[in-house]
Amino acid sequence: MKIVAGNSNLPLATAISKELEIPLAKGTIRRFSDMEIFVEISENVRGEDVFVIQSTSYPANDNLMELLVVIDALRRGSARRITAVLPYFGYARQDRKPAPRTPISAKLVANMITAAGADRVLTMDLHAGQIQGFFDIPLDNLFAAPVFARDIKARLTGDKPITVVSPDVGGVVRARAIAKRLDADLAIIDKRRERAGVSEVMNIIGDVKDTRCILIDDIVDSGGTLCNAAVALKDQGAQEVYAFITHGVLSGGAVARVTGSPLEKLVVTDSIQATDAVRGAHNIEQLPIAPLMADAIERISNETSVSSLFD
Repeated sequence: MKIVAGNSNLPLATAISKELEIPLAKGTIRRFSDMEIFVEISENVRGEDVFVIQSTSYPANDNLMELLVVIDALRRGSARRITAVLPYFGYARQDRKPAPRTPISAKLVANMITAAGADRVLTMDLHAGQIQGFFDIPLDNLFAAPVFARDIKARLTGDKPITVVSPDVGGVVRARAIAKRLDADLAIIDKRRERAGVSEVMNIIGDVKDTRCILIDDIVDSGGTLCNAAVALKDQGAQEVYAFITHGVLSGGAVARVTGSPLEKLVVTDSIQATDAVRGAHNIEQLPIAPLMADAIERISNETSVSSLFD
């Protein structure tokens, strides 16, 4: 097995390599003066099972192109099998046509990864389950639910009842999976989105009075939905509000918005490398996913079951 790291999240790639006790493959990824990407793998990969670790987070286009060039370099180096490991799959929110003459960019990116030469994909908490069908190669979609459930049980022990909250109707399945693991009640926030990046909380479906509320979602970007939800839950009598979100995009003024909100803690995974602002925020933490990703990589390489990780 060989592990190749892109530049999008080197700390995570390094942590995965330590878990597997396999050093990162040596290579060069650099830019020409016009920002063209150049890749050279400095180790023999002929006949090897190679895993390329690269989140397509900000800057999304650069990181995506870097992934494609690395895959092409490995394919031309005669790697036996190439697995694209995308802890965070960018463009996942463009999974359908919301209006006439708009693209389905998630499908386009899937086609590009396949055309570049990837044999399979490993990712975590896809924004929409149907994206698995956009790929014509095998895809394993891991879930952060077991990691979150363990941390919630360790963090929020006591007599206060817990209510798991989905910040929108579309995330009910994800929130219900966590609620089932915690044996907790479930609530849903009904909101109206006026335009991209702006949301308005309308109603809370369920009883949250005098409970610890845990918001569950896959992506926090601008933080508007999350912070509005926290305010609404507090207004309905919630004692404390926490949020456990898989991918902390946290663009623009999101960090300032979260630090000024009623959220006791926003917990995200390290699928996206934390910025200085995120590391300095008093109520934002990152949970490591390297053990989960490393276990999945080892199982794929050994041709054993990955689905058992979901239990």
